[in-house]
Amino acid sequence: MDAYLNGLLSIESFVFAFLAAFILGVSKAGVKGIAVLIVTLMALAFGGKSSTGMLMPLLIVGDVFAITYYHRHTQWHYLRAFLPWMMLGVVIGVIIGKDLPEKTFQMGMAVTILLTLSMLIWWEKKKVKTIPTHWSFGSFMGVMAGITTMIGNLAGAFSNIYFLAMRLPKNHFIGTAAWLFFLINLFKLPFHIFVWKTVTSESLKIFLILLPGTLLGLLTGVFFVHKISDVFFRKMILVLTSLGAIVLFLK
Repeated sequence: MDAYLNGLLSIESFVFAFLAAFILGVSKAGVKGIAVLIVTLMALAFGGKSSTGMLMPLLIVGDVFAITYYHRHTQWHYLRAFLPWMMLGVVIGVIIGKDLPEKTFQMGMAVTILLTLSMLIWWEKKKVKTIPTHWSFGSFMGVMAGITTMIGNLAGAFSNIYFLAMRLPKNHFIGTAAWLFFLINLFKLPFHIFVWKTVTSESLKIFLILLPGTLLGLLTGVFFVHKISDVFFRKMILVLTSLGAIVLFLK
């Protein structure tokens, strides 16, 4: 196993990637607000564009769990309103990212991570959380979510604020978001395979190595989702992710 692992990725990359896979499982089990850390760790392990493809199979595994566990809470009306705009954003993201050099792509991911963090911090500190619900707000958030999910699997900040604006209860929020990301990740997959070529036979081998981490994260997330101190956890994630984004700049 060690020889096989060393042939595919270094020990350092494996540690970053396995931790990311574990956190992905925890996230899909219902602990929200940590996707930025997953993306940062994967980018540190594999680089910018390559890491987006590496994540795809793991994301879909987590999505299948999430829609199975939370499907009864899905609010299809909000999903139908948001999904087409997000799909448009994915197509724009494919065009933007197709021919970018790896270093530029990685820098773009670092900027996106920091902007996403800034948006999340702003939302956390915002006293009045009333957001316009006009269709133009939803379309803008959807397109931005699509672009950022294609460029860096970072749609969470935009989709979260949209669903919060719709005042969805917690379970409806989780169930609707679960189906949204399952469908959008399936939509993204052909672009990763045929356009960016970031999902390959080699990446699938690495997926099989990392899959136990995601499964372990799913089990851990289900167990701890109601036990973790949300305030402390979110602050810790924001700090660690900020450091990760800075490392991406310097790498």
